[in-house]
Amino acid sequence: MMSVKEYANDVNLDVTTIMELCKKLKIQVQSTEDILDDDAIILLDNEIINLKEEQADEAEIIEEEEELIESSKDFVPNQNSNNKTQQAKKKKKQNKNIPQNKKNDFKKQRKEMYKHKDKLKSNTYQLDESIVLYKEGMTVGGFATALATSVGEVIKKLMSLGMMMNLNQVIDFDTAAIISSDFGRELKREETTDEVNFEELELQDSEEELVKRPPVVTIMGHVDHGKTTLLDTIRKTNVVSGEAGGITQAIGAYQITYQGNKITFIDTPGHAAFTEMRARGASVTDIVIIIVAADDGVMPQTKEAIDHAKAAGVPIIVAVNKMDKPDANPERVLTEMAESGIIPEEWGGDTMFVNISAKTGMGISDLLERILLISDLEELKANPNRYASGTVIESKMDKNLGVVSTLLIQNGTLRLGDAIVVGTCAGKVRTLKNDLNESLVSAEPSTPVTITGLSESPSAGDKFMVFENEKKARSIASERALKLKSNNNQTQETVSLDDLFNRINEGAKEINVILKADVKGSEEAVRNSLLKLDVEGVRINIIRSGIGTVSPTDITLAAASNAIIIGFNIRPDNKTMDFAKERNVDIRLYNIIYKLVEEVEAAMKGKLDPIFEEQILGNAEVRKLFKFSKVGTIAGSMVTNGIIKRDAKARVIRDGVIIYDGAINTVAREKDQVKEVKSGIECGITIENFNDIKPGDIIEAYEIVEKER
Repeated sequence: MMSVKEYANDVNLDVTTIMELCKKLKIQVQSTEDILDDDAIILLDNEIINLKEEQADEAEIIEEEEELIESSKDFVPNQNSNNKTQQAKKKKKQNKNIPQNKKNDFKKQRKEMYKHKDKLKSNTYQLDESIVLYKEGMTVGGFATALATSVGEVIKKLMSLGMMMNLNQVIDFDTAAIISSDFGRELKREETTDEVNFEELELQDSEEELVKRPPVVTIMGHVDHGKTTLLDTIRKTNVVSGEAGGITQAIGAYQITYQGNKITFIDTPGHAAFTEMRARGASVTDIVIIIVAADDGVMPQTKEAIDHAKAAGVPIIVAVNKMDKPDANPERVLTEMAESGIIPEEWGGDTMFVNISAKTGMGISDLLERILLISDLEELKANPNRYASGTVIESKMDKNLGVVSTLLIQNGTLRLGDAIVVGTCAGKVRTLKNDLNESLVSAEPSTPVTITGLSESPSAGDKFMVFENEKKARSIASERALKLKSNNNQTQETVSLDDLFNRINEGAKEINVILKADVKGSEEAVRNSLLKLDVEGVRINIIRSGIGTVSPTDITLAAASNAIIIGFNIRPDNKTMDFAKERNVDIRLYNIIYKLVEEVEAAMKGKLDPIFEEQILGNAEVRKLFKFSKVGTIAGSMVTNGIIKRDAKARVIRDGVIIYDGAINTVAREKDQVKEVKSGIECGITIENFNDIKPGDIIEAYEIVEKER
């Protein structure tokens, strides 16, 4: 509910216009401060949409007539040309009838929906007596109160578990869960039952309420391996539109119908975007298709796609494309994919491989059938009889429509007029369209749609949820805004080498690691050494390894997968290091294998030695070389940031890889030796026992300082 004035602001119309509409619709209001109930708002919404459509139709007719008048100027004004103009106008009006019929059908459906708008199942966790809520930092005394028992009883249970605790000590979730089960109660974390924190909300649907939903598929792979062609070919299999290739992909997701079954495809702009959405908690994909060209084999971006798909933990189908080419070699693809950890079914693995030609259409039917097979095996289900929830795929600002957001409905049914919350923004679904740009009155699970009605543009990966009425939606959005404000200074919870032992004590059985090294030999040696580590049943899981320096994509993957990045004999640039700090990702750099392995093992055992932290002083870029027989090579350099100190430790970096690690011998400025040179100043630098410097190299000065744990 809202006042007439608030509603006028909400729909961006003059308050006088709204008062006139209220009078026309016989809505009883006396002033602009009077409150409109939900039924009145629905009536007004319906009327305003009708008015806008009529205005749009009139504008279109006027525009068409102006075009006809303009085109008629080329003719001599005789009887024949006048007849032609009249015939053209008549033809335009006849053509106009076809979309007009569709509009009339939609208006009829919309009115019927508004008239019989049923209450759906609420997105609220229904607490019963068997549930006990666990709040972070809960004490033994507080837990006893939530359990509705005495503190003494809880302490007795703790003693039986070998734990001596008093009523003021904090009890952890796992221990509390064991004691709750002894009392015949189930323990739930508070955030999983809080509708304000709806990203974590556990929706309760009985088996009878769940129905089969379409699978959501993402296609990834190396550039030029045929992803776009495959998407275009798949779109042509859609028989819903009644015309070959007649699908308008107006949004970043679309739906096809194959053999009576719907399949939803998400067209992600890249692997980093796919993982960025996962980092925000948006697990939207049910199946990943990795496309590999049969004439090209596994390429760098293919390996990247494998890493991202594995980290997502969803079924993978490999589409071996370009089988129509004479030099196609599918066996090579199978071998190279197996080397990357993707084992084909015919070799005893669990990954389906399908030979296709996106260009000719060969194997596309087989690929779609495999998608439906996996969908059946995964038993993908949702409840269409509850208020909708899902994820934002993309969003943009349109100068005429305002914020236009692409949503993927993951559960429930989204309807015109629904009160929706995205992030800290509450709104109302003003328009609802599918990927063919057709207006809908409602949309069910796994359907991609575009909506208008939000006041702010959300980010890809943001969750949305629909509530019973606008008043509740605004209240939820307001609480979320306050919560966000109070949490602004808190960083994302990620794992670091320092807190590794604590994570293990909390029950972590697998530690995710991203490994980057300077050369293949080093990568394999470090990888094998880490995989051999086994401390109290905890193992290292290397989710990505490769050669070259750490990239922003590595950091995004680490943030999404809660992983540590370990670099061997490589050096990320300052921009990358800043990005890692921003995402709270721990990057550890080493140049001696046994030290790397020793430190990781010590961290797993909780026996790390005092930290000797590397402190970067500054960087200088080598611009020109000066060679002297007595002095050696002097690197004419520009200090790009920080300072360069004489006698500081230094490393020479070429293309992101450390080629030498030693110390600065001398720093000169205009023929005079100096102690240090600041950013933005040119200088000459010599490196102790190293002369193989080249223009473009980066000299990084640093020092080692001891830091308390």
